[in-house]
Amino acid sequence: MDSTKVHRRSPSEGRDAAFRELMLHDAQTSLSHELGRLIKTAPPGQETSVRAQFDGFERLFARFLQETGPSVKWEDIATLPNDAIKPYNELQTNFSKDAIKSMLDKLVVLKLNGGLGTSMGCTGTKSLISVRNELTFLDLTVQQIENLNIAYGANVPLVLMNSFNTDEETEQTLRKYGKMKVEIHTFNQSRYPRINRESLLPVARSCVEDTDSSVKGLSNTECWYPPGHGDVYESLNNSKLLGKFIEQGKKYVFISNIDNLGATADLGILNFLLNPRESPAPEFVMEVTDKTRADVKGGTLVQYGGKLRLLEIAQVPKDRVDEFKSVSKFKIFNTNNLWVSLEAMNRVVENHSLHMEIIVNPKTLDNGLNVIQLETAVGAAIKNFEGAIGINVPRRRFLPVKTTSDLLVIMSNLYSLKHGSLEMNPKRSFPAVPLVKLGNSFTKVKDFLSRFASIPDMLELDHLTVSGDVTFGRGVSLKGTVIIIANHGDRIDIPPGAILENKIVSGNLRILDH
Repeated sequence: MDSTKVHRRSPSEGRDAAFRELMLHDAQTSLSHELGRLIKTAPPGQETSVRAQFDGFERLFARFLQETGPSVKWEDIATLPNDAIKPYNELQTNFSKDAIKSMLDKLVVLKLNGGLGTSMGCTGTKSLISVRNELTFLDLTVQQIENLNIAYGANVPLVLMNSFNTDEETEQTLRKYGKMKVEIHTFNQSRYPRINRESLLPVARSCVEDTDSSVKGLSNTECWYPPGHGDVYESLNNSKLLGKFIEQGKKYVFISNIDNLGATADLGILNFLLNPRESPAPEFVMEVTDKTRADVKGGTLVQYGGKLRLLEIAQVPKDRVDEFKSVSKFKIFNTNNLWVSLEAMNRVVENHSLHMEIIVNPKTLDNGLNVIQLETAVGAAIKNFEGAIGINVPRRRFLPVKTTSDLLVIMSNLYSLKHGSLEMNPKRSFPAVPLVKLGNSFTKVKDFLSRFASIPDMLELDHLTVSGDVTFGRGVSLKGTVIIIANHGDRIDIPPGAILENKIVSGNLRILDH
């Protein structure tokens, strides 16, 4: 007698499941039909490229329909094994010039360059914002790579993943680097259709950008979106650059955000990958760094299902968010500096085994239409690669510039610039970066610059908070903890040459010329 327990559905449960299955099938079929219609509107010669992008979108959409419920069961998260995170200070750092050239010739540097400068009040491509000595993020990146190539006689190519938002402006800017010793390649990440939240069908009526969307109050450009940096794997492959680099004998790609000024090519990590003491080498390395209270929302590495996995705050159950933010339980976070084997990347893309958690991003467009964007994060791919590990790197490798508060730190005398790389001022008595919070009056780069006659001396600063209508005279020095709050309707002018050490300034302080 068979003692196996079988869960028998009630008739209503069975009907509900069948209805859902039919509904999902209809949604997938309808989407496929609409994408087929859109492909026919593609500009001449672009049909193959558009079809490849839509194939990726259809796979993502199918998973969106099928994968319901939480992507992580909290109780199944296991403690990280001791060998999951390697300390950076255990890496070898001394190499001969010939050894360095040999390693660099196997490296590709890829920068994620799809973002706009909207968080800093700028309308164009973020990487073209000046951040130091009139040099942009892109200028500094090109300088870094050129310096490596000249110093070691190497050929490290720079690859930029643009989006349709940044491609044209970036391509125009690249002309000025024509005589520099760096080979620059670009490709575009996919252009996916925004989906109507109710019908689950594309909003766009045409692939051609400047056509009418046929939706009242909506331009065709608004009907499309770049699907997050997790798209880098498929798009690099579709661009044919992945195969080209493998043919050239390149082994690893170093991927990072172009606005992270600490993300430079690191010889210690590269050597660890190319010359492993224990073989085989990891196919994927994620640089992590110690979490501070300023980083509590950052994604962390966990052990899940026997593999390393990136856990983002959006995946955490509401009743566990405080636990996730705990600096004592989850001690490190993802810097988004990633090192990936090119051959392994090619394998997981070609056999469609690349699985990254879907980020469902709801948006309301200018005309009031509710849409969804399906996105993925590049670091979430870690679970698809063999031998993946984290390396706990110093904080200096994580210097993102997301806001003007970050920009103030980067522009200050806390750092000096050498061959496109930022170096902490040796006169700073401790390596921690000060916590800076500038108020809404400083949000836009233009307004931020107008409020400083010169960037203050911040060598001994721990914490700066500025709120309200505040300006800084030339030669101001900030030390310890400084809090400046101008109440609504008041203005505070910090006078030239002022030294503020462990001070709270509030009320109204206006210096008038006479």
